[in-house]
Amino acid sequence: MKYVSTRGSAPVLGFSDVVLTGLATDGGLYVPESWPRLSTRATDNSSPLSYADLAADVMAPYVVPDFDARTLQSLTREAYATFRNPDVVPIVPAGDNQFLMELFHGPTLAFKDVALQLLGRFFDQILTARGERVMIVGATSGDTGSAAIDGLSGCSNVDVVILYPQGRVSDVQRKQMTTVTSPNVHAVAIDGTFDDCQDLVKAMFNDIAFRNERHLSAINSINWARVMAQVVYYVEAARRFNGPIDVTVPTGNFGNVLSGWIAKNMGANIRRLIVASNSNDILTRFFETHHMTVSGVHPTLSPSMDIQVSSNFERLLFEMNDRNGARTSEQLMQFRTSGDLVIDDSQFAEWIAPTFRAGRCSDAQTLETIAQFFGEHERAIDPHTAVGLFVARQHATADVPMVTLGTAHPAKFPDAVEKATGSRPALPDHLADLFDRPERTQTLPNDLSVVQDFVTSVSRNA
Repeated sequence: MKYVSTRGSAPVLGFSDVVLTGLATDGGLYVPESWPRLSTRATDNSSPLSYADLAADVMAPYVVPDFDARTLQSLTREAYATFRNPDVVPIVPAGDNQFLMELFHGPTLAFKDVALQLLGRFFDQILTARGERVMIVGATSGDTGSAAIDGLSGCSNVDVVILYPQGRVSDVQRKQMTTVTSPNVHAVAIDGTFDDCQDLVKAMFNDIAFRNERHLSAINSINWARVMAQVVYYVEAARRFNGPIDVTVPTGNFGNVLSGWIAKNMGANIRRLIVASNSNDILTRFFETHHMTVSGVHPTLSPSMDIQVSSNFERLLFEMNDRNGARTSEQLMQFRTSGDLVIDDSQFAEWIAPTFRAGRCSDAQTLETIAQFFGEHERAIDPHTAVGLFVARQHATADVPMVTLGTAHPAKFPDAVEKATGSRPALPDHLADLFDRPERTQTLPNDLSVVQDFVTSVSRNA
């Protein structure tokens, strides 16, 4: 499998180089040259497959010839052995013909673990074989950072710098990043929003001299391997039911729901994908108006979705433009300049209307949903999952099962859960002493040169 940039002018690469490169040199995102179809084994729910083995089956076409079947299976089995639930991503009832897929049983209690436990192993395997090392720089709205740090802290050939918006992540999210003692890991609080952090990361990658000198690589969902690994749980969800399903995805950056679109495109029996937004509703407004218009970022109870620039939408836009990289690049440059991206009605009718729906959920509705679910099921949910469930109920139909993605453990957001239910969720045993651990962090201004100087100071690349 070869990979091309969504902006059309970067080199065509193989899988391993795409993993190490992250962002394409023309500023685009890498996608496969073609979309493979799922195997009969992957779609047949009468065929017994562990989650790890399903993952190896689904991802195999994307990684050849760099990884053979046996090596890939070994890596997926290692990665998903770190999850606390034997089903890895169990599905539980959430109402009449509604279900919750719990994606938070990994080490850092968020859906990001599903991809990043595997991505860390890809990095280690590739870099060890090549005798190289890289500097990972990433931006996080909360969960990506802790999941990346956990997945990469043991990698001997990797240094890690994670930027997070100061005061805009939960205490648990922050502590999961700042209490890690591995010397190759550095958590940095930026005086700004998540979008500011993401812009800093992209600017470092677009500074080609700096990028090459520091051997930069990425773990955000600009890295294709992140999106690829997330495709698997959509395939798994479809395997659990006889007939089509709908899936509701709480999302801000579009990466998670894009993985659902890819799964559907590969042959998973998914009818509709429902995008659930909080009050930072750029995606919901796009689905309503055909315009993607940037506004200010508002802090909410679901901070991982406090985003205005949904960077992964670029991969779908590339498809909508018949894979015309020049046109995609022009539209995105105009979007950066004007803050407005307009999709033709014909494109919307062909690519968006048949598959996507959207809705929004306020903080008040988030708390109401947490309280209602707790009363009905005697189980807590986190605020991001609550946003998903609220929107799912608006779009559920009696004839097709609705699966909502549970993206984080409720203990990651205990203040919101306690406010809604009166009960504070406990952290799992392996994190029970989290708040007793000393923190190690750095606070920097939203200034590219300052951040680059810090990256240089902690890099062990020659």
